[in-house]
Amino acid sequence: MIELRTPTQIEQMRPAGRFVADVLTALRDKIAVGVNLLELDELAHRMIRERGAESCYIDYHPSFGASPFGKVLCTSVNDAVLHGLPFDYVIADGDLVSVDFAASVDGWVADSALSVVAGTPDPADLELIDVTTRALAAGIEQARPGQRLGDISAAIGDVARAAGLGVNLQFGGHGVGRTMHGEPHVPNDGRPGRGLKLRPGLVIAIEPWFLQTTDEIYTDDDGWTLRSKDGSRGAHMEHTVAITADGPLVLTERAAS
Repeated sequence: MIELRTPTQIEQMRPAGRFVADVLTALRDKIAVGVNLLELDELAHRMIRERGAESCYIDYHPSFGASPFGKVLCTSVNDAVLHGLPFDYVIADGDLVSVDFAASVDGWVADSALSVVAGTPDPADLELIDVTTRALAAGIEQARPGQRLGDISAAIGDVARAAGLGVNLQFGGHGVGRTMHGEPHVPNDGRPGRGLKLRPGLVIAIEPWFLQTTDEIYTDDDGWTLRSKDGSRGAHMEHTVAITADGPLVLTERAAS
């Protein structure tokens, strides 16, 4: 069921958005050569405890997951792009690291993700991150009353195709509110003018993710991490966005790096 939030409820969601943004900013600043993925997860876990927030991931067990997730952060490295289960891995020079984080504050959820390169970047990785960032911005720009859900999806897909990238439709954005995943599903490609008419009060996570040379993925042996079938690298960007009468309100906006 699709739920619309009142202006008061959207204001009540702001603390969750700020908290998720703050955690991702701290993680972005922490990612570096020599840092263990488990250290990133512990940093996020510590910030959750200090804030009195609740993790949306640690007990999460959807049909596509092999078991309860068990961590508070998704960390996807290089050919991994989504749902990366943190493990004992030390970040190496040039690694492309994506982190995805969702938490509940005072009963309201926010969800966001980013990708960065540790150490010496490969220009191809920076281009992939740039395309993914631009696709997110294009999708957010369409999140306005009177537009259609397909306008958001088409805007994302147009950026990807212009860059020569394929688009996987298995996983995409989603509704956000009292829980992390709700209706509607927000694909990363679509047809403009089609689908749900956007109305003030709809809160969604918009999350483009792309792989460099394929749109096919497989699940790692850990039962969670999604990797490219050809070993090419992936990038993932996400914001929680409220549609208001004044246009899109990015609840998880971060300070510039």
